[in-house]
Amino acid sequence: MGKRKGKCVKKNPSSKESLEPEHLVKAPHSFVIHRGQCSKDLIDLMKDFRKLMEPFTASQLKERKKNTIKDFVSVSGYLHVSHMMVFTETDVGSYMRMARLPRGPTLTFRIHSYTLARDVISSMRKQYVMMRAFQHAPLIVLNSFSGEGMHMKLMATMFQNIFPTINITTVKLKNIRRCVLMNYNPSTQLVEMRHYAIRATPVGLNKGTKKMVQGKIPNLNRCKDMSEFFDKAGMLSESEFEDDPNSQVVLPQSLASRGAAAESKSAIRLFELGPRISFQLVKVEDGLMDGEVLYHNLIEKTEEEKALIKKKREEKRRLKEKRKAQQEENVKRKEQEKESLKQKALEGMKKKKEMTESQ
Repeated sequence: MGKRKGKCVKKNPSSKESLEPEHLVKAPHSFVIHRGQCSKDLIDLMKDFRKLMEPFTASQLKERKKNTIKDFVSVSGYLHVSHMMVFTETDVGSYMRMARLPRGPTLTFRIHSYTLARDVISSMRKQYVMMRAFQHAPLIVLNSFSGEGMHMKLMATMFQNIFPTINITTVKLKNIRRCVLMNYNPSTQLVEMRHYAIRATPVGLNKGTKKMVQGKIPNLNRCKDMSEFFDKAGMLSESEFEDDPNSQVVLPQSLASRGAAAESKSAIRLFELGPRISFQLVKVEDGLMDGEVLYHNLIEKTEEEKALIKKKREEKRRLKEKRKAQQEENVKRKEQEKESLKQKALEGMKKKKEMTESQ
């Protein structure tokens, strides 16, 4: 349990005014949780997804079995949480629900396959781990989401809104260090998600010069002179000077990495961070984990069935409102009875006091 604040901290006017900036408050925040019995791998996937959603997520959130969705919704407004991702697992497969708080809609995805971040990083020959990359939100890239249908537009909008918007005129390129790629395959209806770290490396330099610019310690055992280290052609690898021209850009701003100065030509490199997830949209509901089913990939209902379901839902809603009104009426009646009994008791005490005084 954390240490309580002292009186001096509470009375300090500077601490009262130290609120979050407006752009941080308005940025989309998220809860990433799991519900029910889940395997250890799915829980690890949930933790990897939390890492992907940083910094605008509750990375150290510890949910309990007795916690319900209503508990998270009740605190979402105070914490400026706008989205919730819920991972569940059944005998059929694993699922991920993506909901807009507090009233929906809710998108349900079935997870077909996934690879954890630790497995992605361990499979790479050159691993790239940089904790500073998680201090800012990633850039979202959508591909092939221009298909017909309301569910396609809703899915693309949901993916865009879970990350902060980027103002092209005021954005600082040094803060964009990660990107999330969402690729939709129309033939299989699968969404492939990938998570990359972005790095800019200088172009037009040989391997020796590039090492010196990037601050790496060179190996000079085979060189008789310092100039030989820069001029020796044998030290060049083919990949150093045969970069794809399409990946080379002129930087309008200076980046945090060495050699990536403004107006210099650099090659954009992507290093995968993980996780990898392949999922398919199954259902769209207009409420929060409930409500009218706007789209279902597996079940197709007739207009008569839809009308019957809508009628039952309206009856259920009216019955709920009726019970709520009756409960409020009962509370008011009990309060009035309590007040009347209190007044009678006060009158009795007053009469008793008058009788004792008269005697």
